[in-house]
Amino acid sequence: MEKSFSQWKKQCLNKLDLSKKGSVDEDIVHVVSLLNSCEEYFTTSSCSGRVILTDGAPESSAVQKQNCVWLFVSHHKCKCDDLRSALAKSTGDAVLKFEPFVLHVQCRRLEDAQLMHSVAINSGFRNSGLTISKTGKIITAVRSTHGLEVPLSHQGKQLVEHDYIDFLTQTANQKMEENLRRIHRFYQNLQAALTAEKLQKLQIPDPPNSQELKDPSQRLETERGEKGEEDEEEKRSKSSVYKRRRKRGQQNQTVGRHGDRDSSVPELDDCLDLFT
Repeated sequence: MEKSFSQWKKQCLNKLDLSKKGSVDEDIVHVVSLLNSCEEYFTTSSCSGRVILTDGAPESSAVQKQNCVWLFVSHHKCKCDDLRSALAKSTGDAVLKFEPFVLHVQCRRLEDAQLMHSVAINSGFRNSGLTISKTGKIITAVRSTHGLEVPLSHQGKQLVEHDYIDFLTQTANQKMEENLRRIHRFYQNLQAALTAEKLQKLQIPDPPNSQELKDPSQRLETERGEKGEEDEEEKRSKSSVYKRRRKRGQQNQTVGRHGDRDSSVPELDDCLDLFT
């Protein structure tokens, strides 16, 4: 799987951009570059968001998409006059669309895809999801739901007044502004998540039998325990010495009564006990 992912990434990044524009959109170059610089990800397709006016055959036609013409497209906010001029060229069914930011990212592991999906959801792209192909490709799609699609003409005849076109232009521009805010939020959250992930991988756990404890309260409890054991051992030692002395004292008293030896002379053991 690791080798296959590396091959897929190399092939994807080396192939030509087949989009109509032929390059990554300006507003998301930093996002695409960040992902492609990571070992766990690479982008397969992207769009920063756009306002587009298309002109195509009626919906009943089977060749609608093939015959679709782009009358106007902008990846930034647009002007009313530009949309009016483009709509005047319509000979079919013109539709105004706002398509928000979309990004498809291939991920090395399922855990990587879950991280990407979580970042997308928390950044406002709540239509995001994961797919796993039969060949093992794991793709995260970053998408949102604040799109716009409005028909403006039918068979070349304009269906709305200029005031409504102005209103739609304003609405589309507001959606574009929100779209850019979400992209910025996504980039910041992605940076933070990737940094946290790297730091977690670099952390080395402490040895299980480490003598130094991180928690000062735990270290104090350990010292108290060791001190208690020393005091207990000292008490047992003193008690043992006391018992031996008492026993010898009793023996000396007995011997003294029988006249075998003087009980007032200290024995060698007693002298040694003084150095214990």
